[in-house]
Amino acid sequence: MASTGFWKLAAEDPERIALIGPDDEAHTAGELLAESNRIANGLRALGLHNGDTVAAVLPNGLEMVELYLAALQIGLYLTPINHHLVGPEIAYIVGDSGAKVFVTHGRFADEATAAVKELGFPEEASFAVAGDDGVVPPGFRPFEELGAGQPDTPPPDRSAGTAMHYTSGTTGKPKGVKRGLYDIDPDDMATLVGGFLAMFGALPHDGSVHLVGSPLYHTAVLMCMGCSLAVGHSVVLMDKWGPELMLEKIDRYGVTSSHMVPTQFHRMLALPEDVRAKYDCSTTRTMIHAAAPCPPDVKRRMIEWWGNSIWEYYAATEGGGSIVSAEEWLEKPGTVGKAWPSSELRILDDEGAEMPVRGIGTVYMALGMADFEYKDDQEKTNANRRDGFFTVGDIGYLDEDGYLFLCDRKSDMIISGGVNIYPAEIESVLLTHPKVGDAAVFGIPHPDWGEEIKAVIEPAEGIAPDQALADELHEWCQGQLARFKQPKTIDFVAELPRDPNGKLYKRKLRDPYWEGQERAI
Repeated sequence: MASTGFWKLAAEDPERIALIGPDDEAHTAGELLAESNRIANGLRALGLHNGDTVAAVLPNGLEMVELYLAALQIGLYLTPINHHLVGPEIAYIVGDSGAKVFVTHGRFADEATAAVKELGFPEEASFAVAGDDGVVPPGFRPFEELGAGQPDTPPPDRSAGTAMHYTSGTTGKPKGVKRGLYDIDPDDMATLVGGFLAMFGALPHDGSVHLVGSPLYHTAVLMCMGCSLAVGHSVVLMDKWGPELMLEKIDRYGVTSSHMVPTQFHRMLALPEDVRAKYDCSTTRTMIHAAAPCPPDVKRRMIEWWGNSIWEYYAATEGGGSIVSAEEWLEKPGTVGKAWPSSELRILDDEGAEMPVRGIGTVYMALGMADFEYKDDQEKTNANRRDGFFTVGDIGYLDEDGYLFLCDRKSDMIISGGVNIYPAEIESVLLTHPKVGDAAVFGIPHPDWGEEIKAVIEPAEGIAPDQALADELHEWCQGQLARFKQPKTIDFVAELPRDPNGKLYKRKLRDPYWEGQERAI
């Protein structure tokens, strides 16, 4: 049986091309191994031990891959942070994660600098990749110093680490999804995790080429990249995604697999036919999509174009899940599949009783031994559990063959371009403005992104609901929320619809915008 596990594979075949960077520069497995070893030894030299955390605000690039391969072989948690966040949001995650080292890129210097200043993060533990101007931000050490002077041999006491991603909850505050660490060889753990790709038919050493077109701060995107390296596949990175650029990369490198969201399908299908015809996509075998509902027409057209390479799964940062092939989906349009190996699905009513076939209720999942907790939030950890199963609040049913169908999204969550956006966080910012009496935020249809953010405001007493107030609120949000979380439009009402107990009937506000629209749920 051929070896698996990146570090073992790299030692056996150091000349194999393992990574193609966004600049199309090729990097051998041996080069990645040597540098990740130096960084791992550098992290140890800084005093990091098993269970410690490294936080990173980095673009898709060589440094992110090297840091990942370093942290995961010395028992660390790696917390990738969305690089669209603003300083206070970054500071919260870095602080909450307990990170002892923070790594960023000159491209994000302003927000990263604001974050470390707010935290009082030590300069000796702050590293940055130089920006486009070649300048390392003040207060940061050059990223190269992290591994400088360190041996390129494997670090002592190697042990498997993992990623700790952050996801927002109903309170709007991000929560770390923390899984236990196992004292096993990193290559053995990589072999186990690499089985994720096998569910979609991508096997070790089968000549697969994996394209990373979405940001590596996403849970599944980072996991697929890491799994690909672990089973001997080559990885091609894109820094910024574009529909034609993706087709060009598929054609140039013979890409077989990728992790995508429906918005990317929509953008590629919108290209003129003569542009699409320029590129050969016949190599695609495992083009996985998730993270957002895919409109049935879009999915049918992708299957017509790329054939049975289109796979879908349903899961969350917390775990999963279900899986469905193109052939199965065509037999059961709209399904998100059956439970994947080692996973179980249940549909429960509000009292926790299991629903019958086609009975609609809350979707619960259990994923073998891949348990988790919300970091430092046992109450939230317990609240979403029933008999070892967890839920993220989605509503659906199982048919007679065990296929899962989702009937609705989480009641309030907005999914825009495959990104989960939690209204409570936005509402909390709006409600801090002195001229706002009440606020509701929800998603309305958008032809490209699926949904865009709408805010409905009840002005404070005596405040005029005019354009000047709308402009003021937009400006208010800009300083406190990442751009993708900011309301695109703001409406005003005299009074928001709440019941006597204060519950907001958000559906009464949202439904008129969706009238006559087919929601992809």
